[in-house]
Amino acid sequence: MIIAILISCLGLFGQIVFSAQQRLKELGIRKVVGATTASLVMLLSQDVIRLVIAAQLIATPITYWLMQYWLADFAYRITISWWVFVWSGIAALGIALATISFHSIRAALTSPVKSLRSE
Repeated sequence: MIIAILISCLGLFGQIVFSAQQRLKELGIRKVVGATTASLVMLLSQDVIRLVIAAQLIATPITYWLMQYWLADFAYRITISWWVFVWSGIAALGIALATISFHSIRAALTSPVKSLRSE
């Protein structure tokens, strides 16, 4: 499980590095116009947040159905509460945001002069 989480975090980190590199001039222009660092970080994090929420919405019903099917064969059966899925979604979102926060903040704090020098 830990290896799978680390591999997915590397993928998220690669995605945010690629996104920040592709949008470097856009971020510089937005910063010159007056965007705050928080709004730029949110702009970069927005795509990843959407993907994590979509993955959670797709995985929750499938996981619930599979767990109900698997747990039906046990003599001492337990029920799966809704809060397990809520906490797993919050944990997945927290891990994703912790993974991408460093690079997105660094990209938002770069000087617009460096990104717009060639223009």
